[in-house]
Amino acid sequence: MLEELSLRDLGPIRSAVITPAPGMTAITGETGAGKSMLLSALSLISGGPANAKRVSVGASEAWAQGIFAVDDEDGADEPAEAEGDDADEALAGGALAIARRAGVEPEDGELFLARTVRATGRSRAVLGGRTVPRSVLAAVAGELVTIHGQAEQLRIASAARQRDFLDHAAGDDRELAAYHAAWRALADMDARLERLRSQESSARAQADYLRESVDRINAVDPHPGELEELKAKRERIENAADIAEGVSRAIGALDASQLDIGDIETPGASDLITQAAQALRGIHVSGGEFGELADRLDSVNTDLADIVFTLSGHLGEDMGETDLDTLNARIHDLDELTRRWGPSVEDVIAWRDKAAFDIEDLDASPEKLAELESERGRLHEAAAQAADALSAARAAAAARLAARVTEELSSLAMDGASLEIRVTPRSGDDALDANGGDDIAFLFTPYEGSPQLPMGKSASGGELSRLMLALELSAADMHTAPGGDDDEAASAASAGMTFIFDEVDAGVGGKAAVELGRRLARLARSSQVIVVTHLAQVASWADAQFVVTKEPPDADDDDLGVVTTVNEVRDDARVHEVARMLSGSESEASLDHARELLEDSRL
Repeated sequence: MLEELSLRDLGPIRSAVITPAPGMTAITGETGAGKSMLLSALSLISGGPANAKRVSVGASEAWAQGIFAVDDEDGADEPAEAEGDDADEALAGGALAIARRAGVEPEDGELFLARTVRATGRSRAVLGGRTVPRSVLAAVAGELVTIHGQAEQLRIASAARQRDFLDHAAGDDRELAAYHAAWRALADMDARLERLRSQESSARAQADYLRESVDRINAVDPHPGELEELKAKRERIENAADIAEGVSRAIGALDASQLDIGDIETPGASDLITQAAQALRGIHVSGGEFGELADRLDSVNTDLADIVFTLSGHLGEDMGETDLDTLNARIHDLDELTRRWGPSVEDVIAWRDKAAFDIEDLDASPEKLAELESERGRLHEAAAQAADALSAARAAAAARLAARVTEELSSLAMDGASLEIRVTPRSGDDALDANGGDDIAFLFTPYEGSPQLPMGKSASGGELSRLMLALELSAADMHTAPGGDDDEAASAASAGMTFIFDEVDAGVGGKAAVELGRRLARLARSSQVIVVTHLAQVASWADAQFVVTKEPPDADDDDLGVVTTVNEVRDDARVHEVARMLSGSESEASLDHARELLEDSRL
């Protein structure tokens, strides 16, 4: 709900503050006084286009701000599905969700929407004190304000707006949610299939590469640790002569008796150590120290004997009939594998085993594709059934809504006018889209005998405003509990919304004007209504009335031209304003008529 509208330096209005009533507020004043500037202010804070020509003469910028009350209860940070008395929370929740995504939190249950337009033409949108893109301001305002003016109301001419309005009136949230879920599942599957189809050729190429690689590795047939063993063996073969000579010399130095080279007179290290041990044991003194040393020498000799035995095993070592060229070729093959899939033979083997599994997955892709296509068919059938249910709900609501609107139009001085709402199911493979499987068209006949034309192309501004009023009222009535009184209809779908009507009284007078005011007041029972009017019969139904008045400039500001003021009128002041609207004068008769009109204008 709009709690306050403030503007500064917008057209002839230097400064104004309006606090609309929760129900119906009338904006009145003489023709040309500047009532349109209030609509301009509302359009600005709703993200409408900025026009530098609207900036007051002599001012550097124009500014407008709207303060909206929003329900900030827990759970309102995501758009809710309107149902029953929770609809106002749903609308506020949508605005809050958008604001919070922009990093803005409500303050004391209020959202501040502001817009500045510089004389140079640039504008700045502000939400809750934070500069935001104009589109964000428009999105937030779209959840809070609906403007039915000469330009804004033409938006209903779009098929998308008509579909949204019909869904809003139909209360088909359950069918709509079911279809959206089915459509998302189908769209996700289509995206998955598209990815698989685009990857199918590359998958075949990948499978061929993996298969060739596995075959090459299997042809070599590597074994863990094999490359290191072969390289060590090659090194021993290549250094066999040096090994034999070194081993022989070592054994000769340690124990020459182990060498099959005849009598050796030079004793080896083992013999010398044995002689040293015997010499120590030949010393006969008390204490046993030399005996212990002899024992230690025996221990050393035992280690030497073990070393000699090990070295003797390498004498005449048989390297087998291994061909060095064959050995090098095997090492070369293994090196090639490790360079491509290594760095070690163990890594090559692990890569081969994993590639074998990958080949199975890639080779199974045609079967997987067929499986997914079958699942896609099931999802499409589910989406089609959900679309049929949604279309049926829309068609039933369209018939009821069109009949109610046609009935309302006859009470709004539009005899012979009618509305038809067509719900046409689409056919073919591409019948479904994100919004269902049908096309929605609002076709308006403004007078009897007129051709039936799409909305927005078949009515004047005043006729279209009254048509929109009839639509809003009819949507409200459709949400009334069964058996409820139309005059007490509480529109769950539009609760919490602020409706702005301009030109709704164009070409209306007499009894029709009274009925127009009555219907605006009916809508104001469930929503906030602000109407710009020149008819006393309409203004008299309002809960609050503001008068826009032209005043001559002060002597010091004569170069600024006419100045417009906006003031709320109450009690006697309102009686005088209604009398002026009735007869252009404030005679006693017109004042009595005004009092009577105000007294009679009650639901």
